[in-house]
Amino acid sequence: MIIGKHLVAGNWVGSDRTFSSDPAHGPSHDFAIGTPELVDQACHAAEEAFWSYGYSSRETRAKFLNTIADEIDARGDAITEIGTQETGLPEGRLNGERGRTVGQLRLFASHILAGDYLDKRHDAALPDRQPLPRPDLKLVQRPIGPVAVFGASNFPLAFSTAGGDTAAALAAGCPVVVKGHSAHPGTSDIVAQAIDAAIKACDIHPGVFSQIQGGDRSVGQAVVEHPLIKAVGFTGSLAGGRALFDLCAARPEPIPFFGELGSVNPMFLLPAAMASRAEAVGKGWAGSLTMGAGQFCTNPGIAVVIEGRDAETFIQAAVAGLGEVGPQTMLTDGIAQAYQKGRDTIRGTAGVREVLTTTCDLRNATPYLFVTTGKDWLDNEILGEEVFGPLGLVVTVKDEAEMLTVAMSLQGQLTATLYLDDGDTALGQKLLPVLERKAGRILTNGFPTGVEVSDTMVHGGPYPASTNFGATSVGTMSIRRFLRPVCYQNMPDALMPGDWG
Repeated sequence: MIIGKHLVAGNWVGSDRTFSSDPAHGPSHDFAIGTPELVDQACHAAEEAFWSYGYSSRETRAKFLNTIADEIDARGDAITEIGTQETGLPEGRLNGERGRTVGQLRLFASHILAGDYLDKRHDAALPDRQPLPRPDLKLVQRPIGPVAVFGASNFPLAFSTAGGDTAAALAAGCPVVVKGHSAHPGTSDIVAQAIDAAIKACDIHPGVFSQIQGGDRSVGQAVVEHPLIKAVGFTGSLAGGRALFDLCAARPEPIPFFGELGSVNPMFLLPAAMASRAEAVGKGWAGSLTMGAGQFCTNPGIAVVIEGRDAETFIQAAVAGLGEVGPQTMLTDGIAQAYQKGRDTIRGTAGVREVLTTTCDLRNATPYLFVTTGKDWLDNEILGEEVFGPLGLVVTVKDEAEMLTVAMSLQGQLTATLYLDDGDTALGQKLLPVLERKAGRILTNGFPTGVEVSDTMVHGGPYPASTNFGATSVGTMSIRRFLRPVCYQNMPDALMPGDWG
């Protein structure tokens, strides 16, 4: 059952104003609008909770994460029902995303129990060292304090209320204040109920988690600027993320802003690979490009290929594959409008040729495919900006040298892909050092859509893909974002934090 209120330190609290959800289908529901006053209450409760939760054992936190996962699964049918209504995503996608959400909670629980993430180091004292003795030095990672998390529009579960940022912060020992996304408030409501139940079952301080629903821009600003918040996790648009990033930097006490802001995820299709499988790669690209209506941050929107017969084969195969895809419901009216605006921008750029024309309106998206040359790409920076949806752009370059120049021109990316065969090794060796500087994940002979939750995953990259190139928002290494190293000099073991033992 949807409550329609904010969860603040164990209490479901209403407010004077409400907003109505805008589902893709099914009934609309009313939700309380957040206020800066509620944010203040939640942040003070989080700070109070930190004095116990931040110093709790890894076993306590692991049990809490696993209990959250259990409570989410117990509400699985209700989450899928409201999630499909609000977002238009199919039932299978919501069930899969819930599996990923609870899976990462359980993975993080196992990871912190192992203790490797603490990076414990010990330099024993050297009292007889000359010319000066060395003191006993111990280092261990410690939680930073309350963390603000912004729910994402495109992942109502895996990147929202109990998603990766929340799971990582809780694993680290940091209480969380979530600013819910107004695109899926009902889904967020039910997931918050699951976390509330886990807090009670594990006897955790209720300030460890609060959720303030959206409906008012002042809520986002208030949580970012609150002096008790020590870091922010965000997944969303470049414009919105950059505005919050600037607020974090302008605070009297600047704090880290871990924002994942977007990427065109270029693919480089090398000659030998195209000679042997251009048609297959084109068909595969069409499928990846339209998966989930193209609303993945790792959607491969750009394909770079050397001009010629193989390039034309690739383009025609992509056109055929895309032509089989009908209209798909986008997550929100705003995303649909932004997609249409991005299409019009690409369409109106000099040197761009439209090779697949469709018609989309209202909240529906249909695929588009455009072709431009390497020279026109290099002359028009706007072609390198993300269009969130099932739109592809093929960049045909004259030769290997121009392909390398296009790679050098890229902004920061979440992913970059090489399609290559054995005959492409020399070119691949030239491209790889460039792509290492441009992307957080580099893959060969595959499509980047879909991100594995694991120890080795990096979901981040140089700006504007993310605001912190040394961090990842997916995988166990994401926990490190909410920790800082502390050195203890000549500290008796009795005073060391419990994580040291």
